[in-house]
Amino acid sequence: MALPFEFFVLGRPVSQQTRRRALITEWRAQVRDEAERLWNDGDAPHDGAAAVTLTYFYDEMPMDVDNIPKPVLDALIGLVYHDDSQVTDILCRRRKLDPALDMPKRSPILELALDHGSEFLHVVIEEARDMEVIY
Repeated sequence: MALPFEFFVLGRPVSQQTRRRALITEWRAQVRDEAERLWNDGDAPHDGAAAVTLTYFYDEMPMDVDNIPKPVLDALIGLVYHDDSQVTDILCRRRKLDPALDMPKRSPILELALDHGSEFLHVVIEEARDMEVIY
């Protein structure tokens, strides 16, 4: 499958810092399952550099965004890319689920996630931009 690739995972992300390691294992499996649902069977993982955007849409108490990426990146190894060392750029943000939130460019996947009305993680993986330029 060519990038960009987009999917979402319902529920609260699990922090890389959790003491309950089983929770990370379950979260990685959930992320992987959702990605596999939309990844075309038979498509090889992306070969080049990748940029990942993670947006955590929360209801009440947000978690720290710095603990979100690692379990997600690890879950996609061998499916979306061969190794997470291919990820050269990460944007991780959180936004409160609020009808007033301005999102002028809503993809069909994001619309579907928002329709659930509960917290979720939205994931977009794209080819990394020109590696010789800082934007």
